[in-house]
Amino acid sequence: MRMMVLLLSVMMVNVLLMDAMVESTAEFDPYKVLGVTRSASQAEIKKVYKRLAKEWHPDKNKNPEAEDMFIKITKSYEILTNEEKRASYDRYGQTDNTHPYGRGHHGFRHFHDNFYFDESFFHFPFNNKGGRDFADSKYTLHFNQYISEVVPDSFKRPYLIKITSDWCFSCIHIEPVWKETVQELETLGIGIGVVDVGYERRLANHLGAHQTPSFLGVVNGKVAFFHYAVVKGHLMQFVEDLLPQRLVEKVTDKNNQEFLKSWHELNKPHVLLFDQVPSVPLLYKLTAFAYKDYVQFGYVDQGLSETADLLRKFNINTYAPTMLVFKEDVEKPADIIQAKGMKKQIIDEFISNNKFLLAPRLVNQKLFDELCPVKQFHRRRKYCVLLITGEEESFATGNEAFLSLASANTNDVLRFAYVYQRRQQPLCDVLLKNKDSTLPQVDQVVILERRNGAGKILYKPVSGGWNGSKEDKHKLLEELERLQKDPSILNNDAVLPELNNEFTSMFLIRWIYTAYDYLAEIIDDLLHNNWREVMPLLSLIFSALFILFGTVVIQAFSDSSEEKQPKTKAKEASKAENGSPNTSSTSSSRPPKKNFVEVTELTDITYTSNLVKLRPGHINVVLVLTDPTKNILLTLIACCTLNFTLHFSFLNVDKHGEWMAAVLEYAQDAMQIDTDEDEAGSRKLDYTGYVLALNGHKKYLCLFKPVYTGEDLDSKPEEEGGGSRSRKGTTRSRSTTLQIHHKLDRLGLWMERLMEGTLPRYYVPAWPGLDKITVNK
Repeated sequence: MRMMVLLLSVMMVNVLLMDAMVESTAEFDPYKVLGVTRSASQAEIKKVYKRLAKEWHPDKNKNPEAEDMFIKITKSYEILTNEEKRASYDRYGQTDNTHPYGRGHHGFRHFHDNFYFDESFFHFPFNNKGGRDFADSKYTLHFNQYISEVVPDSFKRPYLIKITSDWCFSCIHIEPVWKETVQELETLGIGIGVVDVGYERRLANHLGAHQTPSFLGVVNGKVAFFHYAVVKGHLMQFVEDLLPQRLVEKVTDKNNQEFLKSWHELNKPHVLLFDQVPSVPLLYKLTAFAYKDYVQFGYVDQGLSETADLLRKFNINTYAPTMLVFKEDVEKPADIIQAKGMKKQIIDEFISNNKFLLAPRLVNQKLFDELCPVKQFHRRRKYCVLLITGEEESFATGNEAFLSLASANTNDVLRFAYVYQRRQQPLCDVLLKNKDSTLPQVDQVVILERRNGAGKILYKPVSGGWNGSKEDKHKLLEELERLQKDPSILNNDAVLPELNNEFTSMFLIRWIYTAYDYLAEIIDDLLHNNWREVMPLLSLIFSALFILFGTVVIQAFSDSSEEKQPKTKAKEASKAENGSPNTSSTSSSRPPKKNFVEVTELTDITYTSNLVKLRPGHINVVLVLTDPTKNILLTLIACCTLNFTLHFSFLNVDKHGEWMAAVLEYAQDAMQIDTDEDEAGSRKLDYTGYVLALNGHKKYLCLFKPVYTGEDLDSKPEEEGGGSRSRKGTTRSRSTTLQIHHKLDRLGLWMERLMEGTLPRYYVPAWPGLDKITVNK
């Protein structure tokens, strides 16, 4: 009985100890103690530890909590610098050598050393849950970690992620290839991740991974799947293909000057890598991707004959890779590095020290924040010497003098930059608030210091402007020397607006490149039958095509029905006309059949639709005729009606003479009509052969008056033997017929001027009615 009580007591003590241990483990987070992220490198952790240990050391810090805080910092540093302990904490949340729920690395022992069971007895080769190899544990990804860390970081470096699970048989066979690939990719700076489907189902679904094992890449926030055999070469090529195209430009003797001189347009330094391999090394591509916003990269293949002049010009040693950085001077490199084994750390340090021009142009807010950072401590002050200038050729001398002064600067506290006033007008208006807001004839130099992220600055304009003379240089250098001794000379304060992004005009080019990348990704998915990811996009495409096709079909059917109806009416009209026994009658109001366009009579029925309510942009051309001249004039005008955008009508002046007179009253020269034998005005005006172009919407008309070009038979002598009264009447009739034939001789030229819009227009306040019919006398 006592033995049972003792055993129960021991069990209760162990349970209490385990609960206390789990509770303390849950409260203790080494990452939060040190203030670093889960992806922090050993160098970052070491740097933070030194700073915190010095700050919280009990001998220097008199805070009562300093000793406890110092112990936590030391313990956190021990966990995070030990790969096995750090991986164990990342995986299970443990902070010592004991697994959660009381499982040790080598088994769980109950009560006494002679009574225990070892978990490794149940360990299967495909179940890494208990005796897991912790090589992948430090790469384990969680959903929040992926969203907050991996996705933003993928805009600077690509990630290779493995999708696995504890019960994955195939994962055993690819482990050696995976470990070898990871070991090489990590040295290049590529991010590695592992997602266990059994623990991170949410992240696996978010990535679209539905089977194990599988591999995917993440770059610029986009996910791409690996579809080939799992060998090291394929995985390396897959990571390289993740990178965007056009990161590195191939440079030869022909295009080297064009490449280097583009620094002014791109506002970036240019880097040239000389190597003997024909393809661009992956490490160099990764560097170009990481610094694509700061530096333009080029590659020179030393094995090509087209690069011999470049090698000779810069005296390149062909036995080791060489990297040159060029800034404003394209003939002389600003910095050089040469090494047989180009390491990532060496290249990163080299590019970081040269990622800005000597005097860059402020083209966006991001560049301004990096060149002129906000003051944090007294010893970290940065002063920005800003030149406000213009793009015109007249400012070139002052700009070159400012650049030469920036090239001679060796003080890290000073940063030289310039802006174009027309492109950054709001910024310049604040700095030049006491000066004329228009573009200055003389440049202006301003020394400023940023005080907070909201845009507050202290500044001082250099008096006298800037034209690049020796006096201006001397005056600026004196001001900078005074600033080093007395920062209070910056006696003006202001709040700067956010800078305009001068490269937004390149949005279309970026959109085209993005569309190209998406198209390549879609084709890749289609080729490898990755239907789960492609189905939403295919559904969208087919829906758009269906809507477009339906719209076209409906439009086609509606157009055909509209065209069919007038054609049917035209056929019926032609049949009725051909079947009428009085088709030759001149008194009929129906126009003869034409082969060009339909000419309708302007009557009180068609008047409203053909003139008053005519659609905008349409013109009705009206031929004025009489019953005797109807057939002749309609035949003549048919040769001039080649433009089908016009509406053609005719007006019988015998019926609507009063309307004709009322309309022509608004034409200034309409009454200057040549009338035969009308000296006293006793005879009625003859409107036969007149053509009116009527614009019903804008209420104006253009007038054509016939010009007689035919011969007058009345002027010929009569035949011998005299002529009877009947012969004289016949002669006058022939003369009138010939003149009618020639009334529209100039109509073709008038129609050309009508279409050109060069004819005079006579505006009509309101169209008179056509309901009155003139009584024939």
